[in-house]
Amino acid sequence: MNINCNKPNAHKATMDACLISSLIVLIGISRCYALLDVSGIDPKFSAPIANVTVPVGREGVMTCTVHDLYKYKVAWLRVDTQTILTIETLVITKSERIAITHTEQRIWQLRIKDIRESDKGWYMCQINTDPMKSQMGYLDVVVPPDILDYPTSQDMVVLEGANVTLTCAATGVPEPTVNWKREGDKSITSVEDSGITSHDGAMLHIYHIQRHNAGSYHCIASNGVPPTVSKRIIVTVNFQPIVRLPTRQYYAELGGRVTLECHSEAQPNSINYWMKGKGEIILQGGTYDSTLEDHVFKVTMRITIRLEKASDYGVYKCVAKNSLGTTEESVRVYRKTSKTKQVENQVIQQSNYLGSTTFLKNYTDNKINEILLTASAASSSCGAHGPFGWLVVGFALVTVKTL
Repeated sequence: MNINCNKPNAHKATMDACLISSLIVLIGISRCYALLDVSGIDPKFSAPIANVTVPVGREGVMTCTVHDLYKYKVAWLRVDTQTILTIETLVITKSERIAITHTEQRIWQLRIKDIRESDKGWYMCQINTDPMKSQMGYLDVVVPPDILDYPTSQDMVVLEGANVTLTCAATGVPEPTVNWKREGDKSITSVEDSGITSHDGAMLHIYHIQRHNAGSYHCIASNGVPPTVSKRIIVTVNFQPIVRLPTRQYYAELGGRVTLECHSEAQPNSINYWMKGKGEIILQGGTYDSTLEDHVFKVTMRITIRLEKASDYGVYKCVAKNSLGTTEESVRVYRKTSKTKQVENQVIQQSNYLGSTTFLKNYTDNKINEILLTASAASSSCGAHGPFGWLVVGFALVTVKTL
């Protein structure tokens, strides 16, 4: 009867038959050499078998060292399956991954190529003395970490303010640890300047996600067995456009020009344009410089207005619009005229009690009363045209209008 002792998942009866057959071989060898004169010969193990840890895919080597072997034989067995692998230099198992080497009949090495996880377990080295001598060593197989495509999170698009959970499913032996980081060591939480730049665990929760949380997240798995692996997950945060203005007021003379500026941010990308007054879209002119930073579209809008008529002055609107809404901000262009008289640091005005024909703008009633009292006192002591006939008021900026 032909028994295949190397067939995977062999029936228990078949395995028992394999074991009995192997033992018969060992007993036969022992009896054969028992006829030889080996009196006084007592082979021994020189050292215990060292436990071995091997990464999957590499070669595992179990070493059995003996002395005074003489004509006795050394055999290797797999303990958990009770399978005889080798006897002396003969490979019993049919596996092409198994080999046996020896040095001067003392060092016997069982070699297993292309190690698999299933190779993990106890291995026995035997000497066919009577009674039999044996010792065992353990082969441990470690597996580098790997990140599974499922259920690990994929790139995602979320709305600002939502709660987001990122998942990283990693396997390996021993079980890997998972660490999360962002590119540029940015905050890993919804708080922009939290100072927390990493998170340990298979799941990363971001509550009330904000636009500054958009970007690349790295799931890093390691278990001490190289190489460490990682996966990048890109999170895009959609939000209604926001608009910022460097200034809201511009001044220019008739016939001149003025350049308006506006900055917008949006995700997804926005449509940007200028409007005049209550709804007139300016279709021509202007520049729109668009950049994509941290998965946010940023646009700088500039437009130069020729102020050729009075209607060119007034309110202009910077508008940004995407699928989530429309945002606009207004600026106003004022006409600068030479009739308006601005005086810095001081205003000199003949007082004569300041009269009823002079008005000082931007002054409080208390300040005007103070000026009037000062002028009255000066006029009483020195006369209308004395050395205090001119009143000096030292303020930073006063607009004077004489009727």
